[in-house]
Amino acid sequence: MRRLLAAPGFARLWVSAFFGETAEWMLQVALPVYLFVRTGSAVTTALSIVLGLLPAVLLSPVAGIVADRWDRRVVLAAVCAGQAVVVLPLLVGSELPVAAVYAVMAAQAGLASVFEPARSALVPELVGVEDVTPANGLMSVNGSVARLAGGWAGGALLGWGGLDRVIVGYLVALAVAGMLLAFPFRRVAVRETAPEQADWLAGVRDLAGKRLRATSVSALLTSLAQGMFLVLFVVFVLDILRGSEADAGLLRGVQAIGGLAAGFAVATLARRVAPVLLQGWGLVAAGLMSVAIWNLPGATTALGVYAGLFMAVGAPAVVAGAGLLSHVQAETGPDRAGRVLSTVYALMAAGTAAGSLLAGALVAVTGPTVLLNVQAGLHVSAGLVVLGWGNGRFRRSRARKVVTVDKCRLSSPPATST
Repeated sequence: MRRLLAAPGFARLWVSAFFGETAEWMLQVALPVYLFVRTGSAVTTALSIVLGLLPAVLLSPVAGIVADRWDRRVVLAAVCAGQAVVVLPLLVGSELPVAAVYAVMAAQAGLASVFEPARSALVPELVGVEDVTPANGLMSVNGSVARLAGGWAGGALLGWGGLDRVIVGYLVALAVAGMLLAFPFRRVAVRETAPEQADWLAGVRDLAGKRLRATSVSALLTSLAQGMFLVLFVVFVLDILRGSEADAGLLRGVQAIGGLAAGFAVATLARRVAPVLLQGWGLVAAGLMSVAIWNLPGATTALGVYAGLFMAVGAPAVVAGAGLLSHVQAETGPDRAGRVLSTVYALMAAGTAAGSLLAGALVAVTGPTVLLNVQAGLHVSAGLVVLGWGNGRFRRSRARKVVTVDKCRLSSPPATST
């Protein structure tokens, strides 16, 4: 872990990611709560989530080619600047039309569809393919802290000063993230950029292939569960637990505490653990713990109890996420990593949108508890899929990793700055 943070390029990306994710979590928590409080409709909340995800699906081909063709650091800095510009209409405050919130969420999602694959594809360039799992663990650490800080700040600022206070905090955090990306990185891997006629379907073919097929199915099931959660969590806190906007931000944020511990564990102990095992068992554990949470209100609605439970469930969720990302990075060549990762994010965005629509349409019919249990079951199913399909996969993955490292020319050339 210390060796990774001693690499200047990765360390700067790591800190930038903290501020960028803090800003992102502020909006992710504040905007759905803002819309639910303003309209009182779970359907409206679900629609806003879908509109915020649809651009990620539509722009996936462009995002992947951009991440593979251009300097990924420059792409990240440009996206930060774009996100700051498109959020400015939200400073209007209480007079803002609901349609304008939808438009901002869609624009943010479109920019994020470029940002995420570029950042994930950049990590192996800065640390080397053999260190992607501990590097992803460290990225999960600051992601967890950012979730805690951003989730709490989003809910608290919304309840205290309204949406405009949330946007000011968002812009400050985003500005710091952008400044850290302003200067070239020192890299340990040299990659060839994608040609002008780069085939964006390369990512689709890789995910449909034997090596990543189980991971793809698992990611789709997980994203369906996540989409349902985004809608149902607001209903769960405000209607079932009778909590406030600040309580919603707190409970979304405390998951980061468990995730923080899990991220450190992945960064320090899990280098030789198969990524598919991290993903599979993490999802099974997260699903089983979710079943307990969703069915507990009959016994107690004490906020402290749920704070502890949400804190605990954050750990397996981070382990599963690190396993998914590490497996895709290890199985993908550096020249097409952006296209494969953008396809993964598009698949997950589509699943999340479908899950949000499903929850928004059915919650008034079935009630939130039934759907929350379905959501937990999807997590368990996603874990079992990747565990069942991944038997023996790790030995083959490690053998291929040596070949991938040679292709990246990790040790032969001097480190470069771009």
